[in-house]
Amino acid sequence: MQHKIIKPSNLLDKTGKLIQKGYATKPLLHYRRKDVALKCRLKEWDYYLVYNNKYAVALTVGKIRCLVVVSATLIDFSAKKSFSKTVVKYMSARKFSMPESSETGEITIKNKKLHLSICSSECSRQLYLLMKGASGKSDLEISLTSSQEPNDSMIIALPFKQCKKLFYFSRKIIGMEASGYAKLGNESYFFSNVNSYGLLNWGRSAFPLHTDWFWGAAQGRICGYRFGFNLASGLADTSYATENMLFYKGIASKLNDVSFIIPKTKKGYQYMKPWKIYSSDKRLELKFTPILERKGKLCTLFFSFRQHQIFGTFSGCATLDDGTIILINDFPGFVSNIETEC
Repeated sequence: MQHKIIKPSNLLDKTGKLIQKGYATKPLLHYRRKDVALKCRLKEWDYYLVYNNKYAVALTVGKIRCLVVVSATLIDFSAKKSFSKTVVKYMSARKFSMPESSETGEITIKNKKLHLSICSSECSRQLYLLMKGASGKSDLEISLTSSQEPNDSMIIALPFKQCKKLFYFSRKIIGMEASGYAKLGNESYFFSNVNSYGLLNWGRSAFPLHTDWFWGAAQGRICGYRFGFNLASGLADTSYATENMLFYKGIASKLNDVSFIIPKTKKGYQYMKPWKIYSSDKRLELKFTPILERKGKLCTLFFSFRQHQIFGTFSGCATLDDGTIILINDFPGFVSNIETEC
């Protein structure tokens, strides 16, 4: 079942349960932190990814209880190399809180070694990060602007079967135009809105003790128009809806369940070998060819996170809601296998 939410409401009722369950293409659900019943399970994050055919920059800021996590990654596809730096800070709710809206808001952290500023408005999203001594004596500086948000985005509100007060609430904005730069020491990465695109994964969720899921996305242009998709499997109760969606000319087309077929041996997944991805409604058939694997791991007192993020290209075909078939050839994107424990 794919239940579409079309009426605005608060996300949670007074007991901390979801008022509406399903998906939406507009930000109709209003998240309020005070309504969360199990605050010890609450995870709030903003994940930005900007890339073109040469480079990628990822910036994450998140809060789990009293811990604030700021992480940045630079990727050079030609050289097949990446650099990541993560800073974890203790900050009380009085000193720092994440915005409750995915549409507007500001995030600011500033001290001797770290300066982070994210400003979201109706027109654009401006990101600035300065990490002193991120690599030896070299500073990391990122300055990016994402604009021209598509008309539709992917919003999902799902419960977990383990407990009705646990929930997954996320908004994915795919295919924004992006520009700016990143610098690490003497190395520079430049992004032009002619050929660079940005996405946002905005999440405010109360997770169970353990989660393990797949998430993938891609963005760019096909036949001169912006095209992208969001794919996921394995997180929350998807009997209400999935978060699988195509975007063409800013308009969303909904997909059913998606399967990620990864070569596997006794040692586990062979992430760097070609994958197959298809939807149960036969509207999506893709081959994913890996280029670069980025492993991420974070362990704290309250939370652990492990990720295999594989960048590569997609080839195949996708069918829109109106029956239009989109041919996809060497289209850049990524797939991640994410596992959390808390």
